[in-house]
Amino acid sequence: MSYSAQNIRNVCLLGHGGNGKTSLAESMLYLTGGTDRLGKVSDGNTVSDYDPEESKRQISISTSILPVEYDGCKINVLDTPGYFDFSGEVMEALQAADAAVIVCSAKSGMSVGAEKAWKYCADRKLPRILYVSKTDEDNADYNAAFASMREHLGKNVAPIVAPIWDADKKVIGIIDVLQKRAFEFGDKGQRMEIDVPEDKLPVLDELYDALKESVAETSEAMMDKYFAGEDFSYAEMIQGLRQGVKDLSLFPVVCGSAYTGLGTRMLLDTIIELLPNPLEGRPLMGENASGEVDEFVAAPGALPAAFVWKTVSDQYGKYSYIKVLSGSIKPDMPMVNARTGETEKLGRLYQIRGKKAEEVKELQCGDIGAVGKMEKLRTGDTLCDPRKVVRIEPIPFPEPCYSVAVAPKAKGQEDKIASGLTRLGEEDLTFHWINNAETRQMVISGTGDMQMDVLVSRLKSRFAVDAELSDPRVAYREKIRKKVEVQGRHKKQTGGHGQFGDVWMRFEPGEQEDLEFCVEVVGGAVPKNYFPAVEKGMREAVVHGVLAGYPVVNLKATLFDGSYHPVDSSEMAFKTAVQLAYKAGMPQASPVLLEPIGELKVSIPDSYMGDVIGDLNKRRGRVLGMTPDGEGGQIVEAEVPMAEMGRYAIDLRSMTQSRGSFTFHFIRYEEAPPAAQEKAIEAAKAMAELDA
Repeated sequence: MSYSAQNIRNVCLLGHGGNGKTSLAESMLYLTGGTDRLGKVSDGNTVSDYDPEESKRQISISTSILPVEYDGCKINVLDTPGYFDFSGEVMEALQAADAAVIVCSAKSGMSVGAEKAWKYCADRKLPRILYVSKTDEDNADYNAAFASMREHLGKNVAPIVAPIWDADKKVIGIIDVLQKRAFEFGDKGQRMEIDVPEDKLPVLDELYDALKESVAETSEAMMDKYFAGEDFSYAEMIQGLRQGVKDLSLFPVVCGSAYTGLGTRMLLDTIIELLPNPLEGRPLMGENASGEVDEFVAAPGALPAAFVWKTVSDQYGKYSYIKVLSGSIKPDMPMVNARTGETEKLGRLYQIRGKKAEEVKELQCGDIGAVGKMEKLRTGDTLCDPRKVVRIEPIPFPEPCYSVAVAPKAKGQEDKIASGLTRLGEEDLTFHWINNAETRQMVISGTGDMQMDVLVSRLKSRFAVDAELSDPRVAYREKIRKKVEVQGRHKKQTGGHGQFGDVWMRFEPGEQEDLEFCVEVVGGAVPKNYFPAVEKGMREAVVHGVLAGYPVVNLKATLFDGSYHPVDSSEMAFKTAVQLAYKAGMPQASPVLLEPIGELKVSIPDSYMGDVIGDLNKRRGRVLGMTPDGEGGQIVEAEVPMAEMGRYAIDLRSMTQSRGSFTFHFIRYEEAPPAAQEKAIEAAKAMAELDA
């Protein structure tokens, strides 16, 4: 069935891991006939968490689409992961959604994940409602959860549902505040109307009056009517609440339980009645062919345009998940990729439900679906009609902050790992990998240890390569601190021509980072035609220092004397001679190890300041200053050796309950303390023995 944009809602479920987002999405599907059984995360049989890794770990790893058809509308529910390692999936879903449902548990209230979700929505001016999950479970406390929301988010949080408790404080039903009706729920989620309990009437009146006040504030006409003491009709209440949600001045709260179906229909009604359709949603920013940036306004009658917000590859091929921004699209339609400027024919179109792809003949404005086997399409691309090419703003992915080295367990499978990571990188843009020639390691950088663990598991399941992770090596440098003069003499006599090269070299600290090679030979002691060979020999030598085999920097090497043989001298002989001089002279020139230093900027709430600064001191960090971030926190700036930053992403998460974030960039090399030098030299020797 095809739905017009007015009857579509694109909603992402956000919140902390374990708060019940996937179970809520499953409950929505089950109660609307989208699935014939209620799957459970613990059983690994939900429609949303279909990936083997998700079933094994019992968490969501990627965003999945669950189209729910209810009351003449199509709600595209985007179930996002709650664990912070997979925040890139949340960014993708936020780009495609027009509104959000932030899920908080009745056991824990406003968790860190909910705080982050709220901030993501606030940054994007995204309308949102709050859902209190697990209200009927043991140790659940709806009132405490709601109080924590009020404390964190202010008085704009407005409950439109109130739970009903029995004598044992167990939630057995809910009250619809707007309609002043109460419901109990059967075994299969069916709701049965009951009378509002006597003891709940004062609570209902109080909540209804608070909603009336919120509605009155949405327009002057409503305000006049409110002060005149007149009552609002149901339609006026809905209109006012809808306006408040759109203006971000009101955030409705619904509650329930996914497993019993308690409150699920109420949530569906709230989504349809109060959240915006794609035509009313937040407009994206787009850049036209002239380079001008403006709002891209969704319109069903406009020229077709679609945005690729996610890419999925499996054994059956590649799917590009798209949101139709304007017009409608059909298979085989020629469209321009705004990134490349190339025109491509669209492949087959699909409606996605979990892992199932159902082919469709058309996708309407505002709808979310997928296009198959478009190999050149990437996440973040915009597909446009050739008559109007617009490039939508890219998705703001988190910057990689955690790095590990990856290697195959069996030698010779490096190419398989590389091709596997390249394929996985099409799906997940929050990590990147490089082959570090200097440390001879393949290094992956991403958001955290759980993401890396999943990548290794997928390398095995999808690409049949066993990989193991280790700490990445630090790229040190070496330099000398004093001047030495040394002879390098290479003489070898064999049958026929021999080999003879003799150089006197002066090694001293230089001003420039690269090797500075000078010649001060007088009287033709070394012929000019051998100078390039001497320089080449030096450049090859400085790649490996004498302390731990790291490249040598800030070295000035001067050829000032030597001798040659008219028959036996050759370029190779002089090249060997200078390398002998290098090996003999460098240990005498007081060599030291230089370590890379990075600039660290940590954003943290004030309450964690002492722990974070104490930890930086343990890492040999130098705190340079602190700046308020304008949101009640601080940005700590410091310089820290890279060798001490290996697990910082994980340690900061632990220290700040995941509230801290940071950026870290290399700035310079400086001499390492003696203890750090010894440790690095020992590690380099051990690695050399291993490599041998």
